[in-house]
Amino acid sequence: MVSSTAQSPDPDQQAGANLALDWLALKLSPGLGTRLAARLARAFGDPRAVFQASPGALEPHGVPPLVARQMTASPAYEEAQRELEKARKEGCEIVTYSDDRYPELLRQIFDPPVVLYCRGNLELLTAPGIAVVGARKPTPYGLAVAERLAADLAARGLVINSGLARGVDTAAHKGALDSGGGRTIAVLGCGIDQCYPSENKRLKARVEQLGLAISEFPIGAFAAPQNFPIRNRVISGLSLGVLVVEAAQYSGSLITARLALEQDREVFCVPGNITNQFSWGPNTLIKQGSKLVMEWRDVMDELPGPIRQALMVRMAEGDATNGVAGASEFTEGLTGVERSLCTLLKVEEAMQIDSILEKMPEHSPSEVLAGLLELEIKGLARQLPGKNFVKALVRV
Repeated sequence: MVSSTAQSPDPDQQAGANLALDWLALKLSPGLGTRLAARLARAFGDPRAVFQASPGALEPHGVPPLVARQMTASPAYEEAQRELEKARKEGCEIVTYSDDRYPELLRQIFDPPVVLYCRGNLELLTAPGIAVVGARKPTPYGLAVAERLAADLAARGLVINSGLARGVDTAAHKGALDSGGGRTIAVLGCGIDQCYPSENKRLKARVEQLGLAISEFPIGAFAAPQNFPIRNRVISGLSLGVLVVEAAQYSGSLITARLALEQDREVFCVPGNITNQFSWGPNTLIKQGSKLVMEWRDVMDELPGPIRQALMVRMAEGDATNGVAGASEFTEGLTGVERSLCTLLKVEEAMQIDSILEKMPEHSPSEVLAGLLELEIKGLARQLPGKNFVKALVRV
């Protein structure tokens, strides 16, 4: 006799498990790559509909005839069930392409992963982030710069996305963990249960505890060389932009930068000594038009207005643990014109000098220009190209 206190399965949980199973089956179907799987899911509306389609309906979407015939009798669901059980045993959660928690930026790229294995704080998936990448054997300068910039950006609310590799990646994750309250995502080039390089096991555990580790590779997948270019597109796809610290002429970091440009992301670079081989990548990218970065503000200035505004609000709400405050807290002791400029300027929208002068008729142009210069010196305003000005984010 069944006890009356027995709990029936949660319908939402059951629906989520079924959907994860559908997506895993599509991902694991022989002959379908990530790109084709995503294209089919978009075309048919959901993964189950793909399996229900006839071979004749699949072939026009680029599915080879043999693969299309196999899909109608594919054992993919059996393998997907085994994979789902492995994921549960490993304590990771499956986030699928149709999941509300799936990052919208990543969904927009040409070949988004249809399944993400995740361990950690899933809220970071949909938070604004910047990728920090660079050499695996960087100079001491590169390590210090990567850690400092990652710490400064994470302290201001940005998620630091990187690949858990040796060198710059490691420094970026450490900076975000130490100063940003765990605002970092490690994108793995192996299964979520694996760690590469092995010396980063302790760092990976910290990321999973405070931040988030993700992978598109199945449980148990080892770190094959071909996985890393695949992984790099996710690092850039998750991010508003990619910050390159050090990179030699032929390096994975430059692949990530190229992918970022293809994905219509910003590319930021820290300049380096022209005699150092690791300066070739960032210096060349700067020559080609990438944004030169000397401090965290150089990244913040290029973020979309609404995101800059949201970060400013977060800072102004008083996250005292990271020593950051909004510019409005530093207006004491300013002159009348400086105070008026602080009120007029916005974080999220640049104002051209002619517009500023027009909105301040009570002050002469020389007074306004002198006031803007003083605010720049005090770190309360930033001048952008074309005589455009924005209110700055200020560090105590």
